[in-house]
Amino acid sequence: MTLSKENILKALATVEDPDLKKDLVTLGMIQDLEITADQTIRFKVVLTTPACPLKELIRMNCEEALKKAFGDAVATDIFMTSNVTTVRDNAPLLPKVRNIIAVASGKGGVGKSTCSSNLAVSLARSGARVGLIDADIFGPSVPTMFNVEGEQPAIKQENGKNVILPIEQYGVKLMSIGFLTPAESAVVWRGPMASSALKQFIGDVEWGELDYLLIDLPPGTSDIHLTMVQTVPVTGAVIVTTPQKVALADATKALTMFQQAQINVPVLGVVENMAYFTPAELPDNKYYIFGEGGGKRLADKYKVPYLGEIPLVQGIRESGDSGYPAVMKEGLIGEAFGQFAENVARQVAIRNAEMSKTEVVQIKV
Repeated sequence: MTLSKENILKALATVEDPDLKKDLVTLGMIQDLEITADQTIRFKVVLTTPACPLKELIRMNCEEALKKAFGDAVATDIFMTSNVTTVRDNAPLLPKVRNIIAVASGKGGVGKSTCSSNLAVSLARSGARVGLIDADIFGPSVPTMFNVEGEQPAIKQENGKNVILPIEQYGVKLMSIGFLTPAESAVVWRGPMASSALKQFIGDVEWGELDYLLIDLPPGTSDIHLTMVQTVPVTGAVIVTTPQKVALADATKALTMFQQAQINVPVLGVVENMAYFTPAELPDNKYYIFGEGGGKRLADKYKVPYLGEIPLVQGIRESGDSGYPAVMKEGLIGEAFGQFAENVARQVAIRNAEMSKTEVVQIKV
């Protein structure tokens, strides 16, 4: 086959994105194609997220398709990059934020904030622009988990309005009521005041351009949850659970809340935290002390993706206390949170390719 741009695109049209089930050419993922003076085929593959777990597979498939078309001696120069997809356009609030992801649990104490924090850091480490709102007004934990306790965000004037500048740590922009109140003081507010605080975190903070804005929700299905879906269109929700029956019952309520017809927020999947215990001295052993497979069964029952399992290990607790997220460490913990983040990014890309945009909820409850 003659080496031409037309024939190169024909060859690359045989390479499919494993998640989106369409070829790279149709998806517009092949860009800046050129044939250099020394007959090297050079182009970019623009992925739907920098956290794509199939990056190397797609690159290898491109190389194989070109070898099949032009012979094993063909020279290639493939640059893998990304442009995070979005279905948000002309949004009055957060116009430069591509995806808003709610992280919910139903039950307290299942490690929702741990999962939110490590998800945020992992996405940022992959190259994405990430923000995290700590929407647990009555029990903020983000300042501790990011080692920014005692810090206060700056405020600037813009068009006669006060704009809050988020705290930034580990490449993640952060906002929490914990930055605005003394650490030892309880926030004793009625629901409308807590909802007003969340609206401020969304509308009065200079988030700038973000690929993912995560909202770490409080336990339950409360005013905060309704305020969120009535204020901004949420790309999707991640449900955090642990394996035991009582946690699964509450996680089910959180999941089905998002699936209600009047709310209709896509559920990106379920992640099972504290899935098994692995002692440091026996790293290959797994002890299912809270039960086994509960999160997977929940995902299967409601036909949503299973995003992975996070082990119960001492290092995760230590990381939360020290403010150094576990995903930044090598080994079992970092791999588990890294795979979780890759799966979330993958499900966001699939959701954006296959589903229409989420509408702001209009119901009065």
